Amino acid sequence: MRKLVYYVAVTLDGFIAAPDGADPTGPGGFWPIPDDYLHHLVAEYPETLPGPARQAFGITDEGSRFDTVLEGRNSYEVGLRAGVTDAYPHLRHLVFSRTLGRSPDPAVEVMSTDPIATVRELKRHDGKDIWVIGGGALAGALYPEIDQLIVKLAPMTIGAGIPLFGRDAVFAPRTWRLIDHTVLDSGALFLTYTRTTKENEPA
Repeated sequence: MRKLVYYVAVTLDGFIAAPDGADPTGPGGFWPIPDDYLHHLVAEYPETLPGPARQAFGITDEGSRFDTVLEGRNSYEVGLRAGVTDAYPHLRHLVFSRTLGRSPDPAVEVMSTDPIATVRELKRHDGKDIWVIGGGALAGALYPEIDQLIVKLAPMTIGAGIPLFGRDAVFAPRTWRLIDHTVLDSGALFLTYTRTTKENEPA
């Protein structure tokens, strides 16, 4: 069965973005992107790079991990403000919003349905894994369905910001098993965890 994977960059103090939710890697952003970090993304996660970056690097590899990306409205609007209506034209792109209305791009599906019900339906179909790009609010809403975490841990702290599972996440302890890790010379860690307990199950 397809897995729902939260593949996300996070600081040492557990934040995925500044308090205003702006793109941390965009112009004026604070997120470090050293060469070894970028090379690792290109080699291991080419499908997670936005379309403009793929074009700039001449990437045609469709990747082996994901064929679908899920995004919340706030995260999607970061791209819209930069003039990008579909940052992932090489993936099926679903944006969850009850207020966005008509999709700004014919290739982007705006979903007003329950995210958990949608993910359960997606899992029933054949395909590669499903990537939750964020933001934190969507990841928090999908918390019960996340099967795997791929954490890109940056060697930095920011003090305050948007937490890994958003500001409205509920208290629901889970345990995860580390199944893979990569340590880069620049200090970033790529940590892959698979879920070992489900909600309301004893650890």
